[in-house]
Amino acid sequence: MTTVILLRHGRTTANAGGVLAGWTPGVQLDETGEQQVRAVGERLAPVPLAAVVSSPLERCRQTAGAVLPGRDLEVALDDRLGEARYGDWTGRPLKELVKEPLWKVVQQHPSAAVFPGPEGEGLAQTQARAVAAVREWNARLGPDAVWLACSHGDVIKAVLADALGLHLDQFQRIVVDPASVSVVTYTDTRPFVVRVNDTGGDVAALIPPRKKGRRRRKADSDAVVGGGAGATV
Repeated sequence: MTTVILLRHGRTTANAGGVLAGWTPGVQLDETGEQQVRAVGERLAPVPLAAVVSSPLERCRQTAGAVLPGRDLEVALDDRLGEARYGDWTGRPLKELVKEPLWKVVQQHPSAAVFPGPEGEGLAQTQARAVAAVREWNARLGPDAVWLACSHGDVIKAVLADALGLHLDQFQRIVVDPASVSVVTYTDTRPFVVRVNDTGGDVAALIPPRKKGRRRRKADSDAVVGGGAGATV
């Protein structure tokens, strides 16, 4: 089974200023964001990663770079993990956008939301491309891999909604804070959502167990009835 660690970028100047950054170039982490990503890099240091894949936007590249020290890896960029394309909403204050008629659609019926302007896309398109990216990297890296995808809040929420089997219209019920970790393990028949919006604590359960002998045990796609005893370290 393949495990993806979904890491949201740290806090940015736009986040702190209440601005919808979208694909605006040059948006960087603020001082708090830099502290957040240093901390998450240290937390994830014990976890062996097969790849670190990032949105091409600078705030994600900064965040993904904090996970690299001590690893023989480079950040791979994938546009499909990029932020939702908010079109004409890009760069506008959230306090203005909340007054737009489309805001209620984004909140209550996001699968129907298409952002205005020639550069805008629908949230359903955002979800489709992001899920396709995760699935493709899973196939490329193989069933024993643990890898990291650094992306954006709405994108990660959309991937989690898919993994949870939720309609996209429910994705606003999911919270993904800056520099938080969410984890999904994909088996042959279904994904398992292991963590959501994790901003602290032990990561030992994310370290794959050592292989015993040459024969690899096939990953179990069944859920544990009753909940089981939790991860063993």
